[in-house]
Amino acid sequence: MSSAAALPDELWRRILELGITIKTQSLTFKDLCRLSITSTRFRRLSSDDDLWSHLLSSDFSLDRCRSPLLFSKSLYKFRFEREREKKKAAHRREMLRKESQIAEHLKRIKKLKNRLVEEQEKMKATIVELSSLSKIRQASVALNVWQPEVVRGRHKQIVEQNVVPVESRVHAMDMELKLCRQQIRGFEKAYNDEKKRFDTAKEELNSLKYHPLRINESTSGVKGESEANNVERKKRRRCNKVHLVAIMINYSFGAIDI
Repeated sequence: MSSAAALPDELWRRILELGITIKTQSLTFKDLCRLSITSTRFRRLSSDDDLWSHLLSSDFSLDRCRSPLLFSKSLYKFRFEREREKKKAAHRREMLRKESQIAEHLKRIKKLKNRLVEEQEKMKATIVELSSLSKIRQASVALNVWQPEVVRGRHKQIVEQNVVPVESRVHAMDMELKLCRQQIRGFEKAYNDEKKRFDTAKEELNSLKYHPLRINESTSGVKGESEANNVERKKRRRCNKVHLVAIMINYSFGAIDI
């Protein structure tokens, strides 16, 4: 720390400029903000207008021209907040789009479920009618053999009540039953596929709604957790400070060699 503090301001400005202008861009606006809270001297050095002018041109593709009304740092803050609002608006639009997709999926799921129930009821009615036609066929066959008069009269009554030929009606009901089963399989597949798409869209919406900072704020009310978070935050701040100073020292050696 003593060797770093002994460097003159001009050399530190050169180090910071190298850290921002190199292609890999080891220093970002976050690094400058973190550096500014380490000491009064670094606060003054990190607020240099040329540094923020470099960041403006690299982060927002702006020409490096000074604004007569705003310093580069203020202009960077303005552009950063505007870009952040754009991202928030895009995020809200994406959430609304996902919610609309979920509503559409729910609508289709409900429609498919109703169609599935209708086909199942239709299949049940077809099975009942096939069973009735089977009894009529058995009664028609029974009329050709000897049987007691009471039983014969009952079978004759069953056959006479049926107007449509039994065989053609049975064939039609068999085809209807096959069609119902085919329709049910198709609706079940469509229902399952739509349910998967609904679950996927719901997971994507939950991931869009997930915000770790808000969750941290809602859970940091407990005293023990709050103290632990404060300690962890201080540790990270110290580590960031040490990391920044180490970067500055590395650049200082490079600048001295230059």
